[in-house]
Amino acid sequence: RAQLPELPDEAFLIEPGRRGTAHCIIFALDYIARHHDKDEPIAFIHSDHNVRDLAGFARSFATAGKISNKNNEIVLIGIEPTFPSTGFGYIERDGVLDEDAGVYNVESFKEKPDFETAVEYVRSGNYLWNCGYFVGSVNTFLNELSQSAPELEKNYSLLAAIAEHGSDEYNAAYLSLDNQVIDIALIEKAKSLAVVSARFDWMDIGNFKDLHDVVVKDEENNYFKGENIHPIEVDNVYVRNEESDKPVAIIGLDNVVVVNTPDGILVARKDVSARAGEVAKKLQK
Repeated sequence: RAQLPELPDEAFLIEPGRRGTAHCIIFALDYIARHHDKDEPIAFIHSDHNVRDLAGFARSFATAGKISNKNNEIVLIGIEPTFPSTGFGYIERDGVLDEDAGVYNVESFKEKPDFETAVEYVRSGNYLWNCGYFVGSVNTFLNELSQSAPELEKNYSLLAAIAEHGSDEYNAAYLSLDNQVIDIALIEKAKSLAVVSARFDWMDIGNFKDLHDVVVKDEENNYFKGENIHPIEVDNVYVRNEESDKPVAIIGLDNVVVVNTPDGILVARKDVSARAGEVAKKLQK
């Protein structure tokens, strides 16, 4: 809400508790079904991606929406790989649905590969980076749930039968569900999928190194956010201070991330900052 102040409160759907992307999505589908046309295409998009080519981004999703409505199937967005990345999963495409629009049938999904396998994927020309975007209407998703994910369909029906979305009864029912990932619970089991081949400038901001790459920096390649920050002879650093009454001093460092919040302090080399997730998991236990 702080990042999107122009949107009204009713534009935000907040899970009662974390139950994985599969149940988060049926939570959203149920709300949309109650308030909107169930045949209108919906796009599910990650919030931590950086997209510079907004026009190309919009064109890809418009194409996906048209194909989804036409064929009554979920449509993915895949990125044409520009190098053999080991950090993304891949979508294998097979069979052209619309060559001019760059739409293909989905043959299979591949987990994050080793470097040699990634080289083969890129060399073949048959694979796209899987960025986790998919498009379909409520009815399209419900149709696929009935065919490929009966447990998710049952859970959707459980929520849809409750009179008020977001009521205490509704929230209790939602919290009774288990934690499931949409890719495993539905997408990889789907009977029929299409993928739009996209070329817009895109980055999955999965760690502080990626975040530092996209923010506006000073002449020494430093980024500072917050007050009471005191750098001396630093280069290529990302520093954020969320407690203005606490001074943060950084002296003689480079290639580091320093984040101070009321809940804790992170200090790490940027190239290994993704391991902050390991620490977060330990702290949750």
